[in-house]
Amino acid sequence: MTLSDDEKEFLPLVGTGARPGWNAAEPEEVLEPSLPIVDPHHHLWGGPRPPYELSAFQADIADGHNIVASVFIECSEGIFEDGPEHFRSVGEVQHIARMTRQFNVEGYNGPRICAGIVGYADLHIGASIAEVLAAQVEVGEGRLRGIRQFSDQRSKVRTTTPGLFRRPGFIEGLAKLAEFSLIFEAWVHHDALDDTESLVKRFPEIIFVINHAGGPLGVGPYRGQMNQVREQWDASMRRLAQYPNTVVKIGGLGMPTAGFDFHERAEPPSSEELAQAWKPYVETCIEAFSPQRAMFESNFPVDAVSSSYRTLWNAFKRLTHNFSLEEKSALFSRTAERIYRLDLPAPVTSPA
Repeated sequence: MTLSDDEKEFLPLVGTGARPGWNAAEPEEVLEPSLPIVDPHHHLWGGPRPPYELSAFQADIADGHNIVASVFIECSEGIFEDGPEHFRSVGEVQHIARMTRQFNVEGYNGPRICAGIVGYADLHIGASIAEVLAAQVEVGEGRLRGIRQFSDQRSKVRTTTPGLFRRPGFIEGLAKLAEFSLIFEAWVHHDALDDTESLVKRFPEIIFVINHAGGPLGVGPYRGQMNQVREQWDASMRRLAQYPNTVVKIGGLGMPTAGFDFHERAEPPSSEELAQAWKPYVETCIEAFSPQRAMFESNFPVDAVSSSYRTLWNAFKRLTHNFSLEEKSALFSRTAERIYRLDLPAPVTSPA
């Protein structure tokens, strides 16, 4: 894969993996190690980005927390290098399905890596996107669960489309998801949440998963404006939560775009520090959507720029320390199981 100039400019802002030397830090003790976790948002990729391949993810999920399954989220990995441009994203679904087939066969007792797959499709081309969706379903080996699109993204297989969620072609393409029983993963920043609300209202038959806690920004024109951003973000998220077809994934706050700047420190933060910084956003998400429509995500390797995998999940566990077992089970596994229709062994849903 060759990165475009736009990608090269964008990727340093979101982060592409752990900082050198951070993994050598003394690891924390794993909190609540028996609590089952479905990680509903991670990527796998090779070069030229700092690689985060299957073996790296396996090492992370084997590092103490009880990761029982995961959901892969599109990242332009394994896309077809030629052919019609709008069909190239089919290659990613095919690549991930084949690479992780061994973890999703009957009789396999380990973590179900990529038990669900969320691909990319350029919905703004309208109703003709149906043939792409059909192809992705076919190559997804029964694991394709949704399509993700960013409201204003630039990359090799994504066109530059400011205000995408308001465009007639995109709305026409989005309508096709219902025909394939696919969810829509909305990667938006806080200043585009109102556009997302208009879609949620228009398509009650489609489940909308709001990525990265609704994307509060703390960089660029929003640096130093945390209180104002949080006020706008809070109001928009609470409006979205009123619709029963919305779900939120809580995470992505380790990206540099969130403005916490943990990635600039000489030493990695502790889970206590992460929990304290993220608390207002996590609490609002859970309060507004309820544990039954919220789930924690790792967003690895992107959030690895701010913490280790172990520390990240410890932070989420600290933030839910006083929650009931039922609430924890929803946030860490059951909501993801239900939303992504994961066929997992029964024991994973109940901590010992």
